[in-house]
Amino acid sequence: MPHAVLFVCLGNICRSPLAEGIFRSLVDEAGASDRYLIDSAGTGAWHSGNPPDPRSIEVAARHGIDLSTQRARQVYPDDFQAFDTIIAMDRDNLTTLKARDTGAKAQLRLLLADPAADVPDPYYGGPEGFDHVFGLVRKGCQDLLTDLERSG
Repeated sequence: MPHAVLFVCLGNICRSPLAEGIFRSLVDEAGASDRYLIDSAGTGAWHSGNPPDPRSIEVAARHGIDLSTQRARQVYPDDFQAFDTIIAMDRDNLTTLKARDTGAKAQLRLLLADPAADVPDPYYGGPEGFDHVFGLVRKGCQDLLTDLERSG
């Protein structure tokens, strides 16, 4: 049974789609795609049904990752049962997830190893913020894959 991983940010158009795409790319490179189910969602529903932010699509494409088929969705109550690991991009979203968790099986955690480090939301900034976020998310996803492969 594949290990199900859900990446979560606020609106599911900037950070979590990048994390989903980057993690899927790393899993594919590792030849482990049969061992993971990967998705992303937002704690809010403002962008449900929309594609990722064009700046996320662009930065990912420059790194050979296609986000164009992704569509934003809100975290569902069932996600806490359906996913083994739910990864928040920042402490605010982790707090929201913990408040919605009904004691299900999902392990809730931050993407970055440093509990004081958030992946900043690049939405209100320029393209350089998306480059910075891409680097942070890639490092976090590499560490996550290493952790999951070691423990799995």
